[in-house]
Amino acid sequence: MLTKLSGRKKCGRKRCTTNRENRSLMRIVKQKRFKNLSELHKEWTEAGVKASRATTHRRVKEFGYSCRIPLVKPLLNHRQRQRRLTWAKEKKNWTVAQWSKVLFSDESKFCISFGNQGPRVWRKGGEAHSPSCLKSSVKFPQSVMIWGAMSSAGVGPLCFLKTNFTAPVYQEMLEYFMLPSADQFLKMLISFSSRIWHLPTLPKAPKKHQVTRPEPRGNLSRGK
Repeated sequence: MLTKLSGRKKCGRKRCTTNRENRSLMRIVKQKRFKNLSELHKEWTEAGVKASRATTHRRVKEFGYSCRIPLVKPLLNHRQRQRRLTWAKEKKNWTVAQWSKVLFSDESKFCISFGNQGPRVWRKGGEAHSPSCLKSSVKFPQSVMIWGAMSSAGVGPLCFLKTNFTAPVYQEMLEYFMLPSADQFLKMLISFSSRIWHLPTLPKAPKKHQVTRPEPRGNLSRGK
């Protein structure tokens, strides 16, 4: 005959940290995502918790956090975010035919030598794009500035900028690269950044620019 045992103590080793201490570690991880494991362990134990580095690692894993390389996103202020959101809402219901008339262009810096990627970040699954887990990009060592354009009709030539991106250089780039691409791909509506331009309102390039694709001046170079 089997008898039911009541009040029996649980088997196994008792956990060395309490639930309250575990919650304090979770708060540290949430507030300081870019701290490495040694720094998290030091701050946790300085608060009076008696735990090893391995225990700290296990607790962080139990919370669902993993140490990952953070995604890099442009540093935007509130006004810039609102302008991007407004632009996206205005174009939300555009048709394929409308988007096919758009020439997308942008310039970007490409890092040649990456060097140190910086600290890792503690995050859970699905938190890759969370603002607290992103690394802001401000400066890049040994970089090159490249401008390009594309549309539904194809991809335009790349423009390598050899100098600072000033207003005269920008106008020169539009004349030697953007206008020929527009003549080739669209010949109608151009949506450029936050403005919408029509070709008749743009300064017309000489006919030789539209036919022979002249070489740009010293500030710019054409990609092959």
